[in-house]
Amino acid sequence: MNDTLVLLGFSTTPLELLGFVLSVATVVLTILRNHWGWFFAIVSSATYGVVFFDARLYGDAGLQGVFIAASIWGWWQWLRGAEGKPLPVTRLSGAGWIAALLGWAVGFFALSAFLKAYTDTDVPHMDGFLTAGSLVGQLLTAKKKIENWHTWIVVDILYVGLYIYKGLHLTAILYAVFVVLAVLGLRAWTNAAQDADMPVAEGAR
Repeated sequence: MNDTLVLLGFSTTPLELLGFVLSVATVVLTILRNHWGWFFAIVSSATYGVVFFDARLYGDAGLQGVFIAASIWGWWQWLRGAEGKPLPVTRLSGAGWIAALLGWAVGFFALSAFLKAYTDTDVPHMDGFLTAGSLVGQLLTAKKKIENWHTWIVVDILYVGLYIYKGLHLTAILYAVFVVLAVLGLRAWTNAAQDADMPVAEGAR
C-alpha cells in the first residue's frame, strides 16, 4: 500500500508524496493569509507523522500530533483571535523575541534528552533542536507574527540536510522549496504589516 516507488530519480512512498503536495498547499495558503491553510496543515501533519515514524524520526513524528492540535488552535486564532476579528499581521516585541528564543532552547534540551534516553533515534540532538524550533515557528504563525518566517527559514534549511541524511530525498526537496516560500512569505507579511500601519487617507472612508 505504501511501497517504495521512484519519482524523477528519487525513492519515495505514496504517503511521502501526498505529504509533499499537502505541505506545499499549506505554506502557499499561509503566505496568502488564507485560513484554509490550517486544514491542509492538519491533514499533511497526520500524513507526515506516519512517514517520520517509519524513518525513526520520533521527535518529528510526535511533533505532527502537536502540529495538529496547534493547527486547530491557529485556525481559531486567525478567525476569532482578536476580539472577535481576524488577527492582523504584527511583529514580536523585544520581550517576545527573548521568550521565543528561551522557549526554543528549553525545548531543545528537554526533547533531545528525552529522545536520547527513550528512543532508538540516531539523531537525538538535531531532531530535538528542529522539533523545538518548529513548535516555536508554529506558535508564531498562529499568532500571525512576522518572525515566524525567520524561524521557518532557519529550521527548513537545517531540515534539508537532516532529510538527505535520513534518505527522505523528496521531503528534503520539499523543505528546500519551503525555504524559498518562507522568504516569499516574509516579504508578503512584511508588506501586509506596513500596509496595515499606513494611515487612512482623508476622505477615503
